[in-house]
Amino acid sequence: MAVQNSHIAEARDKTTTIKVLSLHKMSIILSKTDYLLFRECPKNAWYKIHKPELYYKSELSDFEKAIIETGNEVEIVARQMFPGGVLIEGRDAKAQDTTRNYISKNQLIIFQPIFSVDNFLAALDILKFNPEDRSYSIYEVKATSEIDDKSHYHDLAFQVILLRKLGYQVKSSHLIHLNSEYVRSGDLNIAELFKIEDVTTAVDGLCQNVLVEMEKAVGYLSSEKEPNGSCCCIYKGRSKHCSTFKHSNPHVPEYGVHDISRIGNSKAKLQELVDNNIFDLKDIPAHIKFSDIQKNQITTHILNEAIIQKDKITEELNTLLFPLYFLDYETFPCAIPRFDGFIPYQQIPFQYSLHVLDSVGAELKHFEFLHADSCDPSDYIARSLQKNIGNTGSVIVWNKTFECKINKELGFRVPDLKNIMDSVNDRIYDLMDIFLKQYYVHKEFKGKTSIKSVLPILVPDLSYKVLNIQEGGTASQQWNKIVTANITDKERNEIAQSLKEYCKLDTYAMYAIWRHLQELC
Repeated sequence: MAVQNSHIAEARDKTTTIKVLSLHKMSIILSKTDYLLFRECPKNAWYKIHKPELYYKSELSDFEKAIIETGNEVEIVARQMFPGGVLIEGRDAKAQDTTRNYISKNQLIIFQPIFSVDNFLAALDILKFNPEDRSYSIYEVKATSEIDDKSHYHDLAFQVILLRKLGYQVKSSHLIHLNSEYVRSGDLNIAELFKIEDVTTAVDGLCQNVLVEMEKAVGYLSSEKEPNGSCCCIYKGRSKHCSTFKHSNPHVPEYGVHDISRIGNSKAKLQELVDNNIFDLKDIPAHIKFSDIQKNQITTHILNEAIIQKDKITEELNTLLFPLYFLDYETFPCAIPRFDGFIPYQQIPFQYSLHVLDSVGAELKHFEFLHADSCDPSDYIARSLQKNIGNTGSVIVWNKTFECKINKELGFRVPDLKNIMDSVNDRIYDLMDIFLKQYYVHKEFKGKTSIKSVLPILVPDLSYKVLNIQEGGTASQQWNKIVTANITDKERNEIAQSLKEYCKLDTYAMYAIWRHLQELC
């Protein structure tokens, strides 16, 4: 069961690469996880095997941990489609022996069977035996709503190759993924929750090339000599860099051309810069064309001067009507719909913070709501908001696409409050627009427009760093913990307080930024 990044998958399955020593050279047993990591960045995979202290130097984020937990949950639920299956525990030699034992007994369904041959090893999500022709079908479970033909097919091809090397007839290959059109109503309908795609033709067509890649990976990763030069991530934007990028590319600054907004989508431009050894924004030649957003990011950095269009900012702020409502939701994206009316990965709004300013100079008021029970929060959160938000006045958010979507969905699930939620959406103003429209650009924004990028520059006395919860991914996971985990009341209350402090700062930060802009103009 693959998740979004191979190094995350490694943390999930705990597969360790096996090194085989001889008098002449070291050879490895290549796991499926390491093969997929090799495809992303060969040098990063080499460090994982030979210098794990570098590869595992950074701890997994709460977001990455959530991906692992989600993958586990989805796979466990998907197994319900295959009654009578047996689960293989572990990845060691004993697990391989157990797998062979079940195979010899013609076990129809095996979960997590483990196979090894030559220099390759893999655990399969689901293996089905077809007695009529003594063949096998492989099922790979993905915690996604779509098939990624750039990685999912290669994942399956590795498994097919391995089984065929062992002499098994692989009849078909399948991808199981979540059905984005499934809406929960009552008990989970497992057959409708998932889609099973027969991808045999596509996977078989890849096998020859994948085998070449597998053998290449074994050769590359078996070398005890550290690979020279930069890793291939040097040609990717910062968000796509591998976990050992800094070690492989010590000449690349902490902030430079890799941080230019959306530079990862301009591969030719980034390649030209890298190939000419240009990494500092100040060294970018004039002939390279950039978008206005990219040019502003580069210009403010080089000149050390902010771009502030006071007239445009004033026009934006003058559209706002008092009272001002600064609103923010916290949500949890549940892969397996938890409540009626939800689809896979639909956000569950469990909390809001609302700061209210009746007029310039008025005392700022604060309202909040946190749903700490395991039932659907929709009705509770919508009715609480109804009590605290008036029928007139601008509703200020940061990223209106998200907030408007939550309001619309709340109106759908709580029909008698639909008009209220529609009214809120009709009055929403996105404070981020001022920064998206480039009316205010500062070099320290570093091309970003998130509230956590803007706040430290405009209102430096406010900081998320003093909080126990400092970003939305952690907030999401902590809420899930208080409503699903077996924890003490003290732990639950401490988490709830941290959630309230975090969400409150989100809306107070919007107020503080608005106030700074007002005073500026």
